[in-house]
Amino acid sequence: MGKYEQLARDILKEVGGKENINSLTHCITRLRFKLKDESKANDDNLKNMPGVVTVMHSAGQYQVVIGNHVPAVYADVCEIAGINAGAAADEEEEAPKGVFNKLIDIISGCFSPILGPMCAAGIIKGLNALLNFLLGASYATSGTYMVLNAIGDAVFYFMPVMLGYSSAKKFKLNPVTGMLIGAALCYPTIQADALKAAGKAVGSLGVLGSYYKTFAGIPWIAANYTSTVVPVLVVTALAGKIQKLAKKLVPEMLQNFFVPFFVLLISLPVGFLIIGPVVSLATNALSTGFTSLFKMSPVVGGALVGFFWQILVIFGLHWALVPLAMINITTLGYDNVLASSFAASFAQTAALFAMFLKMKDENRKALALPAVVSGICGVTEPSIYGFTLPEKKPFIISCIGGAIGAAFTAATNAPVYIMGGLGVFGIVNYISPKGDAHGMYMQLIGIVIAMVVSFVLTYILWSDHSEEKTAETKAPEKA
Repeated sequence: MGKYEQLARDILKEVGGKENINSLTHCITRLRFKLKDESKANDDNLKNMPGVVTVMHSAGQYQVVIGNHVPAVYADVCEIAGINAGAAADEEEEAPKGVFNKLIDIISGCFSPILGPMCAAGIIKGLNALLNFLLGASYATSGTYMVLNAIGDAVFYFMPVMLGYSSAKKFKLNPVTGMLIGAALCYPTIQADALKAAGKAVGSLGVLGSYYKTFAGIPWIAANYTSTVVPVLVVTALAGKIQKLAKKLVPEMLQNFFVPFFVLLISLPVGFLIIGPVVSLATNALSTGFTSLFKMSPVVGGALVGFFWQILVIFGLHWALVPLAMINITTLGYDNVLASSFAASFAQTAALFAMFLKMKDENRKALALPAVVSGICGVTEPSIYGFTLPEKKPFIISCIGGAIGAAFTAATNAPVYIMGGLGVFGIVNYISPKGDAHGMYMQLIGIVIAMVVSFVLTYILWSDHSEEKTAETKAPEKA
């Protein structure tokens, strides 16, 4: 048992006990419960519990915000409750209500398990880009560059395999079958570029594009699936439904072989022939729409993302922009949408630091300083829930600071090239693969702008009334 055993027991008690839990996952800072009955959970007790930042109800999940040490707390909760960490729930869960809530639930559920390794790989890619920038063209042909590039790029190149595994758990599919689906999508000879290089197109299907091969006489529109996100999620969701049906039809003694046989034989051809082309068309249209917005008015597009980013974080809705950014990086080589969110976390941190300097309560100051450090590293939930949001004014100011910083970076063309580290560890994400550091310099300036605006306005406009409130509550009533 870990050092958070007591905290884990207290959380377990206040969410209604282990019998009230359908499933449990975690992201960077939050325990994400699926509860059978949320009315049995005690929000007030959890919010006031030492070690818990706050509680959120979002996308059909009961989210307990812990902080950066959430993996350790998660492990203790799983051990005490007898939950198989990372496993899909055996019982049927009540799906979140509403299409948007379901979408966010799926995205967060599929990306949360791979987020840590994905950030680690991104940091390695960023380090390689920085070395390329510092050492010049000769480094790009060295063995060191090749090894680091392979380490950092693997998770992104084989993203369908990673998501095949994590989404299989989400859709209650055999995880190895999910990985096989992702691996098939990454298979070299079925990529559109490989087929184009092998010969001329034999026909066309209008907006879906040209086809080079047929499957059982059916035209097959190929696409490049390496590094993609959405196709594997849709195919895996279909595979989960097929597996459920196959288990009912295939005799139990034959299920080990023939259930995955039918799942793969049905889901992947459907994926290649129908899902892949349709999803690729839709995601390309969405990407083109956002790209057009930023081309039409980079300042407006950047300011909107920068202002609303921290608001999206509160409800966990920022996950909706992650797949879009990955689509842009895959198709365009860069992304401007998520790039516009980068200054927002620094704006939030600067607002908290201004509050820290004006705080009168030493206990609050002791809690604020670690939240500042966390914010510098890109994790702002402790700052938001613990300090700026309850005070309202600093939170609004941080949104304004984030918007101004993002408007600058969008106007000066500072896209992100890598899905990598957060906070200070993500600055190298803005160096192009060729070693161009223009984007990094512009992001650094945008960060300074966002932090100065947020710090100055918070320091001038916010006043700490915590001691006055404490004095009022302690003052004896007049007779």
